Amino acid sequence: MTSSTSNKTLGVAAIGYAFMGKAHSNAWRNVASFFDVPAFEQKVLVGRDPVQVAEAAAKYGWSESATDWRTVLQRGDIHIVDICAPGWMHAEIAIAALEAGKHVLVEKPLANTLAEAEAMTAAAQAARAKGVQSMVGFNYRRVPALTLARELIAEGRLGTIRHVRASYLQDWLSNAESPMTWRLRKETAGSGALGDIASHAIDQIQHLTGQRVMEVTGSLRTFVAERQGPDGPEEVTVDDAVWATLGMSGEISASVEASRVATGRKNSLKLEIYGSKGALLFDLENLNELGFLDATAPMREQGFRRILVNEPEHPYMGAWWPQGHVIGWEHTFTHQIRDFLAAIDAGTPPSPSFEEGLAIQRVLDAVEESASNKSTIQTVR
Repeated sequence: MTSSTSNKTLGVAAIGYAFMGKAHSNAWRNVASFFDVPAFEQKVLVGRDPVQVAEAAAKYGWSESATDWRTVLQRGDIHIVDICAPGWMHAEIAIAALEAGKHVLVEKPLANTLAEAEAMTAAAQAARAKGVQSMVGFNYRRVPALTLARELIAEGRLGTIRHVRASYLQDWLSNAESPMTWRLRKETAGSGALGDIASHAIDQIQHLTGQRVMEVTGSLRTFVAERQGPDGPEEVTVDDAVWATLGMSGEISASVEASRVATGRKNSLKLEIYGSKGALLFDLENLNELGFLDATAPMREQGFRRILVNEPEHPYMGAWWPQGHVIGWEHTFTHQIRDFLAAIDAGTPPSPSFEEGLAIQRVLDAVEESASNKSTIQTVR
């Protein structure tokens, strides 16, 4: 496979058509309408139920549907594989796709276990040497306000970063009567709030600050130990909530909290970043806004000011609507596809790479080990 794809229409296959499959399909369907990207075609949507996947393919803009991802990987007209399936399927599909010479985008977290993540990363490294690219879908990196936050930090506007607080709170499991799902079984989900949403918070801490998590002290809690399954009550084998303190590679003090039983919080990823010259505030439930305090201004003028991130000068925003017309959660996936296609076209490794996904997986693994042993665990080995 050549490093440039400018003269070839890329065939795309997506695996999975539920929540993430719908979000990714929406991005594939719309990205070329707003961004200049290499030519591609939504070839095939893959899922286990032939009737449901066919209906989803027609609704989401795919040319056809299929139920066997292995057969799809053998097709010469498929160049990109977008894996939106549950975590327990990530490793097998991604490794097979990379070995078949397909570019791979896989939803976060990279895998359900550290061993799977390591195997996927090794496959990605081998494929990259042949011009085959891979990326992990931490879509919140593509929130324009968070991209702006990273730019401000890199420009030194906050001075020396001292303290970061990250929380990701949802309430969709706060009702004890909510039924059992695959996300509450360790064998299919890997972990609960830890991998599902704390992984986003941990990725943001590392991505925004440019520092790595070196050690963690963590705690996990399952508040509802049993939920109704299709055949009766089932044990919940993952966490409902997680807390962790993070030792960073610099001198930053960082903390993470995540919960899927935080009553009243729908999808609140909050970030507070405090430096010697300023501070930033962000909440995903107000994703077009960034709070910024300039501590170098006279004390009588200091205070957090609201930046409405929708000017053409702001990251990604020039492709969308006139000033004052905000964008939403779904646009982060469109930005993600845009950046992934641009990297494939340029023949350059996109970010976050599988190596970056593996680094997150090591932190998740360390939090679980710390919670189990009630100890502090090193993440760099």
